[in-house]
Amino acid sequence: MKRLCIALAGLLVMAAPAAAADLGQPSYPYYKAPPAPLPVYSWTGFYLGVNGGGGFGRSAWDSAGGFDISGGLVGGTAGYNYQIGRAVIGVEGDIDWADINGTNTSVCAAGCKTSDSWLSTVRGRVGYSVDRFLPYITGGAAFGDIRASSPGLAGNSATNAGWTIGAGIEGVIAGPWTAKLEYLYVDLGNFNCGLGCGPAIDNVSFHTNLLRAGVNYRF
Repeated sequence: MKRLCIALAGLLVMAAPAAAADLGQPSYPYYKAPPAPLPVYSWTGFYLGVNGGGGFGRSAWDSAGGFDISGGLVGGTAGYNYQIGRAVIGVEGDIDWADINGTNTSVCAAGCKTSDSWLSTVRGRVGYSVDRFLPYITGGAAFGDIRASSPGLAGNSATNAGWTIGAGIEGVIAGPWTAKLEYLYVDLGNFNCGLGCGPAIDNVSFHTNLLRAGVNYRF
């Protein structure tokens, strides 16, 4: 019994310094490292895409007055952006097949029709990058084919140059893919239809509001 007591006392003496050493070590809280931030997105570079939507506006003939026009369009887009800080400047061009038309029968009994079969724009863009979103304003030149016709007459058409202005927002879908929503006001001016539209020398105007969606691939 005496020997057992001596052995236990020895173990206690040996354990005391180790316990004291453990008590002397400072304890640190455990912190989990935050996830790595996503890389800052850059809008600089070329892109190609497709777009589509609808248009609604007005046409006017000297002899028939003004009337509504509407229809759809679809086509392709190409452009280039350059980012400086959060500012993004660029140039964009597109060409669309279009079927925007309208007919006036209130004054022109047989029906005076204005139609547009294709539409193209070349525009500058200025935007403000909010990481993966890019609101922007845009404006430049517009081109299109205006045709005026009436049953029983030859009609006439002209490729006119005009102007456009609008705004939109573009956002990243995944990887190099982006999607956009855009509004453009397009004014193609007017052309003289001549005797193809009747005995009057008619000037025919065309202007429309475009609402389009698009998908771009950035290189």
